Parts: sequence; C-alpha cells; structure tokens
Amino acid sequence: MRNFLFAAVLCLAVMPVQAAHTQARLVLAARTARAGDTVLAGIVLQMDPGWHTYWRNPGASGIPTTVEWQLPSGVKAGPLEWPAPEKLPDDDLTTYIYKGQVVLLAPLTLAAALPPGRLVIKAKVSWLECQTACLPGSASIEAALSLDAQTTPSEEARLLESCQAKLPKPATTVAAYAAWEKPPSGDLRPLILEWTSASEAGEADFYPDASEQFEVQSATERLPAAAGKVRLRKLVKKTSGDWPNQISGVLVQTSGSQRSAYEGTFSTASGPEPRIAAGAPVSSALPPSFWRMLFYAFVGGLILNIMPCVLPVIALKVLGFVGQGRDEPGRVRALGLIYGLGVLASFLLLAGLVIGVKAAGHKAGWGMQFGSPQFLVGLTTLVTLIALNLFGLFEVSLGGRVLGAAGGLAARHGPAGAFFNGVLATVLATPCTAPFLGAALGFAFTQPPPVIVLVFLSVGVGLAAPYVVLSWNPGWLRFLPKPGPWMERFKIAMGFPMLGTAVWLFSLTPAFYGPRSWWLLIFLVLVALAAWVYGQFVQRAAARPGFGLATVLILLSGGYFYVVEGQLQWRSPIPETMAEGSLKESPEGIDWQRWSPAAVGQARTAGHPVVVDFTADWCLTCQANKRFALEVPSVRAKLRALQAAAFLGDYTRFSTNITEELSRYGRAGVPLVLVYPKDPNGPPIVLPEALTPGIVLAALDRAAR
Repeated sequence: MRNFLFAAVLCLAVMPVQAAHTQARLVLAARTARAGDTVLAGIVLQMDPGWHTYWRNPGASGIPTTVEWQLPSGVKAGPLEWPAPEKLPDDDLTTYIYKGQVVLLAPLTLAAALPPGRLVIKAKVSWLECQTACLPGSASIEAALSLDAQTTPSEEARLLESCQAKLPKPATTVAAYAAWEKPPSGDLRPLILEWTSASEAGEADFYPDASEQFEVQSATERLPAAAGKVRLRKLVKKTSGDWPNQISGVLVQTSGSQRSAYEGTFSTASGPEPRIAAGAPVSSALPPSFWRMLFYAFVGGLILNIMPCVLPVIALKVLGFVGQGRDEPGRVRALGLIYGLGVLASFLLLAGLVIGVKAAGHKAGWGMQFGSPQFLVGLTTLVTLIALNLFGLFEVSLGGRVLGAAGGLAARHGPAGAFFNGVLATVLATPCTAPFLGAALGFAFTQPPPVIVLVFLSVGVGLAAPYVVLSWNPGWLRFLPKPGPWMERFKIAMGFPMLGTAVWLFSLTPAFYGPRSWWLLIFLVLVALAAWVYGQFVQRAAARPGFGLATVLILLSGGYFYVVEGQLQWRSPIPETMAEGSLKESPEGIDWQRWSPAAVGQARTAGHPVVVDFTADWCLTCQANKRFALEVPSVRAKLRALQAAAFLGDYTRFSTNITEELSRYGRAGVPLVLVYPKDPNGPPIVLPEALTPGIVLAALDRAAR
C-alpha cells in the first residue's frame, strides 16, 4: 500500500493560476529527492503580449515581484535568482522589466533528517503587470515532490536548467571593475565600468540594484576602450549620506545575436587594474577601428550623391553652377562653401538628435525621423511646394511670405538657397543607406558623443565634397553647356523628379494612416491650387492682389483644418498591427513571415536555413535589394530547394525591437539581411547593404552546408 501511495505522487503537481494578464505557476526540478538534497524551484510568470512585470529594481516606476514561501518543516528556500531584465525607456521614466515569460529561480534545501513522504511546496507571488495601465496581480501556487532513496528529475527539469544557464554570471569572470572618473560636481559624479569581452560588443549597459542613498541614472555612454574591453560611463546621483564605496548590479552586452550578463558588487574606491584609480581621468585613446570608420563615413557620404533620394537636389546645384560659374567664379566659391555649411550644419543637428535620444535612454537609428508620420506629412508638403516652384506656378520675391519661401528656397542661387540646398540634400539622403555607410553609422551609434559628432561630420563632408570641389575649380565648368534659354526648360524639367520624390514620400504615409492617407493627396491638391492662385493673382496681377491673397489663405486654412486635422487626423496615426500569417505579395513570391526572435529560433531548431530581411518602406536601398536581389527567380528557387524559412522585419515605423537587433550587428539602420545556417548553433551570415543575386545565393549555399 505504501509503495502505491509513493507511485501516486511521483508526478510533479503544478497548479497554474491566472491573474488579469499574467499566469503564475511553481515548478520543481525533481519529482523525487533524497533528504539533504537541494532542489531547484522556479516561479514561472507568463505575461500576455504587450504586458510586462518588473525586475528586482523596477527603476523609476513599478514594483518588483515578491515571493512569500509557505514551506514544510525542514525545507528552507534560498534567495531568488533573477534573470537579466530588459531596459524600457519611456520618456524620463526608465524601468527594468520582463516580457513574455520569465522564470525566477530559488534553491530549496531539504533537511537531512526529513522522513520519507510527500512534501507540498507553496508560495504566494505578488507582482505588478503593466501595459499602458498597471494592475496588481497575485497568485497562490504550489507543487509537490516525494522524498525517496534516489533523486529523479521532473518534466520541468530541462526548462529550469536552461533558465539557470542564462542567469548572470559572476562579474569576476570578465575581470569587471568600477572606479570614479573624477570628483563630484554637486550631487552628480561619473562612474566608469570596464570589463573584458571575448567578442566585439554591439550594445552594452549596466542595470543597477536599487539604493536609498544614491541613484545610478539610466543614460549610458559608451567610451573608447582597448581591444577586447568594454567601457561605460554612468552618472551617479547622490540622494543622502556619503558617496557609495560599493555599487552592485548587472553588466549586459550583446555580441551578434548573443546576450550576456555579469552580476557583481563593485568597489568604487579603486579597480583591480591600476589604470583607472579613483578620480583619475579616463584615457582618451581611440579604438583602432576609429579611423577606418571615419573613412567609411566619408566614402558613404560620397556615394549618397548618386542615390535616387538626392538626385533632384544635385540637378538644382548643377543648374546654379552653370548659371553663375563663368561670370562670377568668386561668388560660386562662396556659394559652394555655404552649401557645404548647410550640409554640415544638418549633420551636426542629426548628431545632436542621436545624442539626445541616447541620453534619454531611447534607441536611436539612421533615418529614424521617417518613423514619424508628422515629419512625413510636413516633408511631403514641402517637396511638393519645391516642385511647384520649379514648374513656375509661383516665384520667390523679397516680399514673398511663407508659401513662397518654403517652395522657392531650393531654386534660389543666393546664399539662402545654397544653404537650404545643403539642408534639403541631407534630409533626402537620410532614408538611403549607401555601401560603407551602414558600418560607419553602426559604429557611431555605440560610441560617446564626440565620436558620434565626428562620424556624422565625415558623412557630411563626403556628401558636400563634390560641389565644394567643383565650385573651387571653375575651369571644370567648361565641360557644361553655356547658359541660355535651355536653363529655364531644364529648371522646369527638374520639377518632375522633385514631384516624383513627393509621390514617393506620399506612398509612405499609408503605413501610418491607412485609407485616411488619401486625404493628404487632397490637401496637396489644395496646396497646388493655392500656389497657382498666389503666383497668378498675387505676384503677377496688376490689380486686386488682395482678393487672390484672401483666396490663398482660405484654401490653405480650410485644407489644414478640415482635411489635415479633421479627416487625415495627422496627429493620430493608426496603431501598428502585427497580423499573423504570410506577407507574400504574389503567389510566386517568397513566403515572407513576420520576424520575431521566437519565430527565427523555432525555424532554426527545426533545422531550416533562415533568411531575415530587415527593411522599411522609406528605404530605397531596401526596396532595390528586394526587387533585384531577393525577389528574383534564382533566389526563390534556392529557398524552396533548401526549405529555407524567410522572415521580414518591418522597420517602417521604427520598431524598438528591430533597433536593438540592428545594433547587435553593428548597424544603425536598414537594410540588414541575415542568413542563418542550417546548424542551429552557427552564427548568421551578415550580408552587405547593396545586394546582388550572386551574393544571396552564395550565402544560401554556405548556410546549407
């Protein structure tokens, strides 16, 4: 009878309990155990999509998960072991969270004197679950095991072993240390953290433990470090008492697709290595790759000049050189420098934007402004006005107001026009990623502010260099046709590629507004009508220009308030939906599935080669890759023959998850195409920005081996 009872309790008892959006259950690594053993217990929290719970240090808001054990006599629970969390930047409130599933581990020690029998392990778990709103949740959970002469693993043992393997490792394994960089400034003091890394780190951060006396601020600055090292700067804000001589937390880094974490308590008085003592300045030595990346940035900027995004502006600059180069070489030199100044000022502004976004704890990416629907609406309207000005619907005069200034700056040949041409070239270049440029920007986005500024300025120098050089060598202008009536026809002809740019920009808006985006087209028609009325009845009218101006104001104000605000609702884009299923555009096309790390992991576990295309509607390089290198018969046939899985990561709306994935591979923006081998443990093959079918086929052949 006794043996029958023991057999009946050999199965692990697991009781799932569901709160509003989180399920909790208790699992044990053993079905039977011997007295005196230690059994690993896991508290599994499964959150609904879009919901999260909090780490032991929730950050600026939130509440950590708590566990109250209810244990039989002779059983003792050790401290909870927490996996490394994710960092959630939300304006000024940075928190440390778990999404999807998290398993909190704790060792249970069984006393040696426990008699054989059934043990019921109970716990009350409390948590805070948040999406846009936050709800408290709790559950009473339990599991059972039997004391017997031998230990046998449970069905959940493998899950707990895999979770235990992913716990942060001791920071001593990477020779990590911390040191104050310099004396405090008020209640702030910079802290340097450094550790060794066997592979190149994509992103790195430090998640601190909570303290009543001080706060480690969320912003992280990556500093140049020697080969094989990672170095960070964090600001520490003192709230009470003396400056801490110890700070604990978790160091996190990504290398390729791997995420590593190292946990420890760091003495801030001095580090184990004497190179950084308390209060000593940090070495300003630049990494060996710095100069190579500056060169890549310059070459990438040069190549941007021939990208379709910038071609309309190129034509306008050529027109300006032809018109003034022979008679006013000194003026042309000055305007060339002003154009270059406009480019550099724009790249400085972009660098400042990236630095500000990173300082706020957010993820930054190349072309991130195209993830703003309001930016797209404004830029589409501006480029449409420029095209209308080139067509001659209205002209720019000294008395012209906003309508004339916005559309005509790009067509002017004076200092204002030259500077604005530089700004416009920069804005239109940002959705393009040229060869060499992706690697340089990916490097820059992980560096401290001075390096970010230098890399962005190098791109700007490359973009501006051809025009500055041409302006300072007027003799080269003899290869261009002489000025004449053709220039006016050329100006009108250049209105068509500019109008094509406006059409392309308009084609990006349905991703944000859906069917409502057609109202933007109606608004652009009203803007065109207002431009024609302004030119015909205000600028060229001999009498009653006031009537024409009133008509313009009625058209623009009515178009804005009724169409843009009322019908388009440009301040309220539609929510991003992630519908399940295929993204195939035609029956014979590639069977694209929506990207997620879990989906890629499942396909690799099943032994399939995997292709991942991170792309965006506004990225012309991405669209060219898709049309001429991916969606071609030879690649489609190879994918079918290899039974490869294809995933598409849509970056059109600047997804944070994709930003993090891009940074793991040293990219600041799309395109990024990865080919994972059939071996689930093999690293992915990272393809270059500009693709050909041959490059893709060669990568697929390597992946199939």
